[in-house]
Amino acid sequence: MTLKIAVDPDSGIAPYEQLRTQISEQARSGVLPVGYRLPTVRGFAEELGLAANTVAKAYRALEADGVIETRGRNGTFVAAAGDTADRGAAAAARAYAEQTRRLGLSGARALELAEDAVRAVFSD
Repeated sequence: MTLKIAVDPDSGIAPYEQLRTQISEQARSGVLPVGYRLPTVRGFAEELGLAANTVAKAYRALEADGVIETRGRNGTFVAAAGDTADRGAAAAARAYAEQTRRLGLSGARALELAEDAVRAVFSD
């Protein structure tokens, strides 16, 4: 099994986001099994022709999303996915709901704005 990542420098999407998205999708789909050891930040950066900080940023985002876990000097591994995507989305939705409430929006208006955002993102 080999991790296959393609970063398009001409894309309008930041390289770290391309990397984050591809690893996340491969982990969710099972292409990268739970426990799969990811390359080191420096090694992966060199392999992809990216700055080490770019790979580190993607790894930090993936770890925050629960997709990967870092085990100190032992390395970085694909985490037990389970319902990680659902949990992450639920946490983001709750944060959004709390933010809109603090801003004084009604629940109905918050839902309208969320639906508009989802339609805009998924219509691409």
